[in-house]
Amino acid sequence: MTPDNAPDGAPASPWSDLGRPPLNIPALRRALLVPGSLWTSLDVVAATGSTNSDLAGRAASLPEGAVLVAEEQTAGRGRLDRSWIAPPRSGLFFSVLLRPGDEVPVERWGWLPLLAGVAAATGLARAAGTDMSLKWPNDLLVTVDGEERKAGGILAERAGDDAVVLGIGVNVSLRAEELPVPTAGSLALANAVSTDRDPLLRAVLRSLEQWYGRWRAAGGDPGASGVQEAYAAGSATLGRTVRAELPGGRSVTGEAVAVDGDGRVVLVAEDGERVAVSAGDIVHLRAAD
Repeated sequence: MTPDNAPDGAPASPWSDLGRPPLNIPALRRALLVPGSLWTSLDVVAATGSTNSDLAGRAASLPEGAVLVAEEQTAGRGRLDRSWIAPPRSGLFFSVLLRPGDEVPVERWGWLPLLAGVAAATGLARAAGTDMSLKWPNDLLVTVDGEERKAGGILAERAGDDAVVLGIGVNVSLRAEELPVPTAGSLALANAVSTDRDPLLRAVLRSLEQWYGRWRAAGGDPGASGVQEAYAAGSATLGRTVRAELPGGRSVTGEAVAVDGDGRVVLVAEDGERVAVSAGDIVHLRAAD
């Protein structure tokens, strides 16, 4: 891809768009790779297809806490194999390798993307000064011109029997004309006080380390670790009338009233039935009365 503001055929330069400087790799390593930290390595590549795919391919040879960041993803993936593409250095695109170990039962690993949502939202809110909320199960929302917009997403994938690769993508400096769809947003469009990606990445990784540590110490219990309560507090889905579009083409409309101990969103359908949704898309329709 020809870099922004560069003539066709010009060599790629990390400074081709002065508003989007490259990440400061030595400073990030000094700040994050410290004794006692969860993070054990941090690599930044100029471009790759998918950090999740790359890290999963190397998982067997890496310890827990490996971090892979891309300045540009050319084949980034979201849930249901949806694509995630953005201009170089316009966001945070990274994956981390986690090994919850024997202390967390595998059936509780499904909380990892929700935990990552809590961690990313709290870290970004502090560092960017932007209100963040969560759309079940793993979308990061901001408000742009009074409307909810998706500014980020999370994808968790198993890597062998004992590891999970957790990918996080956040639109940071994406401009209105660069949005892939009208419902997308970015921290910049949400009037963030800072779009400096270095402190934003540090904030998200430190928040993720804190929440993951609590959850693992509690044996993956979402209640005892505080993750379930924090997710509910930051949720833009709970208390709303929503439509759950389920596998197989079925849909259920009702009020989202809870996220249960298995990470499922619980709806009270129009006929009064309580429905726990574990997979599918949630469409926000309107605020609950």
